[in-house]
Amino acid sequence: MPQRRTVRRALTALLVIALAAVGIYTVVGFLQRSETLVSERCTATVGALSAELATDQAHNAALISALAVRRGLPPRAATIALATAMQESKLRNIDYGDRAGPDSRGLFQQRPSQGWGTEAQVMDPYYATNAFYDVLVTVEGYEALQITEAAQRVQRSAFPEAYAQHEDMGRAFASGLTGQAPAVVTCTLRSPEASGNAAAVIRELEAAYGPITATPQEDGSVRVETPYAWSVAQWAVASAKDLGITGVEVGGQAWDRSTRTGWQAASGTAENVVPDGTVEIRLAVVEGS
Repeated sequence: MPQRRTVRRALTALLVIALAAVGIYTVVGFLQRSETLVSERCTATVGALSAELATDQAHNAALISALAVRRGLPPRAATIALATAMQESKLRNIDYGDRAGPDSRGLFQQRPSQGWGTEAQVMDPYYATNAFYDVLVTVEGYEALQITEAAQRVQRSAFPEAYAQHEDMGRAFASGLTGQAPAVVTCTLRSPEASGNAAAVIRELEAAYGPITATPQEDGSVRVETPYAWSVAQWAVASAKDLGITGVEVGGQAWDRSTRTGWQAASGTAENVVPDGTVEIRLAVVEGS
């Protein structure tokens, strides 16, 4: 009898373990498939340096970085701008100020009363970013300055040391979004709720990079020929949520929104490979949208 009880207990324990394993597998599978439980975010990883932004912050970071590329500025300029905007507005285009600057507005909290432009102008992210760069480029040797000093020469903040806490984020995202470092910006996103629009993507590209060769394709995708291929590609990833982008391919690498695995080697035959200097941006097609 004792031996039978021992065998029965062992079998019961094995059954419990097996059921637990099945339960864990089921839960993990559910979590992986559940759209509502996906934590949407964008990350930039350059070597040991890694930073994370919400999707709306990443979209603004892409805009700020693209304008640096358009102006021919070095990645350091984008780093300074990103760290500044994070400190001033959390990289969000806010329409209010604070006690120190009640009329401050926009990504950089620029004050119309201090000569930055009208309220409507500083609330325009493109105008505000260019206004920031217009002053930054007048700062002699800004590339070699500490980020706190460079930002302070532009902003004249009451708390200049605060900019330093965002330098790592600025460096990581600027490296990828300016194209200095390839395949470092990736976003984890839910499936798109609406179809993408090629014309809207091209308008956004031209607003950020200026005149650009972007052509809609028969399958609804957009092909971009540009010397800034990796900048454009990572801009597209960072803008994927707002623009209904589902995939990006460039330089033998591909980002697929559905896999949520980041950049991977592009698959396909030699006939359909995306050539160097070209970015393919695929858009969502959602029925009824």
